[in-house]
Amino acid sequence: MLRWILGGREAQGVVEKNSILFSAEEQPQNCYTELQVLKGHFDIVRYLVQIDDLRFASAGDDGLVLVWNVETGERLQELRGHTQQITALVTYTITLKNLVHTFLITASSDRSVSLWDPDSGNRVQMVCDLQSSIKCILVLSWHSLWLSGGNDLCVWNRSFQLLSKIEQDSDTGVTAMLELTRNHVAVAVDREIIIYELKASSVDSDVSITAVQHLANHQDSIRSLINVNDKLFASGCHAGELIIWDSADWTVYADEQIALEDPHYEGQAEVKLGHQKQSEMAIQHLVSDGELVVATVGSGLYVYHVPKKCLVAHRKLAHDSDILHTELVTESKLISCSEDGSVKIWELQDLPLPAEPTSAGFFGIWSFGRSSKQGSPPKKVTELLGLKTLELMGDLIGHSGAVQMFLNFGKSGLVTCSTDHLLIVWRDGERQSHLRSLMIFEKLEENQGL
Repeated sequence: MLRWILGGREAQGVVEKNSILFSAEEQPQNCYTELQVLKGHFDIVRYLVQIDDLRFASAGDDGLVLVWNVETGERLQELRGHTQQITALVTYTITLKNLVHTFLITASSDRSVSLWDPDSGNRVQMVCDLQSSIKCILVLSWHSLWLSGGNDLCVWNRSFQLLSKIEQDSDTGVTAMLELTRNHVAVAVDREIIIYELKASSVDSDVSITAVQHLANHQDSIRSLINVNDKLFASGCHAGELIIWDSADWTVYADEQIALEDPHYEGQAEVKLGHQKQSEMAIQHLVSDGELVVATVGSGLYVYHVPKKCLVAHRKLAHDSDILHTELVTESKLISCSEDGSVKIWELQDLPLPAEPTSAGFFGIWSFGRSSKQGSPPKKVTELLGLKTLELMGDLIGHSGAVQMFLNFGKSGLVTCSTDHLLIVWRDGERQSHLRSLMIFEKLEENQGL
């Protein structure tokens, strides 16, 4: 396996793009055999958002927001304005005069929030001198409203006018937000999920937000909050507890204590560690495809089947350090990245069923002095139906620091960002070779070389 440790981290005045082809003979099912390194940041890169099919934005501790072309690796825009690290980055799509345009909203530790046009690179709106930094942003699907969470929960309109504000009593403030059905949002504050109802009149400036339910089922601080499907949402806490909620009446649909209970099957032989760190119990990240929920707990991956209300696969030591981000690419393929600097590709495969016991044959009819009592039957096959194993299909090693997150652009590649100040675009080597061959033939035909 190739392990390439990148050299110098200093940012350059211009974008440096290095296309490196390497062999993946040890990983025949890993298509990402070509990478391109993008330099432009001066500090840790923590956030990536997809703008459209070709563009994405990156941001981090240097206060910069850079817009890139995923196909070419070209840096398209450099958005400067924040004086401290970026704490939140989201896309904000607005329809004006039948034209749809996607903007970027950024929040920073400098206690400001800005609206950017990624096409021109201009800052369109800005609010500064906030009472505290914004930790998370949620763009709503109606009335072009968006919420900001920190020490306060605030409602804003497209003109960046503050419409409503609710102070939070908790020291941790708002840690996650989620849009639910019927104009409701779920807001995680310490160990509690608060359900708020939003009511907006025909005038954008008249919006009310009211707490209608408090869900205090979790034992520790909530780290992640996601939608599972139109009817369910999920939350994960620092104590390793996964709760699936009904989106309509906010009752508990299912509850799984991942950190305190080992799965009831042995998927892989793994080394047992003596003492668990606190991070090894915490659910760091959740992702779902509507049926499966993948939870990252420390350095492990746990796959929960929502309709069956049980864990169906796990890998307790999927990485060498804590997993920071994961994504279900298909129903049987997922990708994870970790503080250990690696990005791994996994496949969910059916767990092999135990072999049937061999018949004793002719001599089985004779006891020869032994008891003729049959041994206890093996574990019921029905208990193993539906269980799966996580098998490693690829290991992408190019970063020299913790990989914070990634974006999956499908055929165009996979983008990763890291504490090493770099971004890497991982591409399908065979597809890139084919595209380059087509370009050569097209140029030859234009020059009548054929």
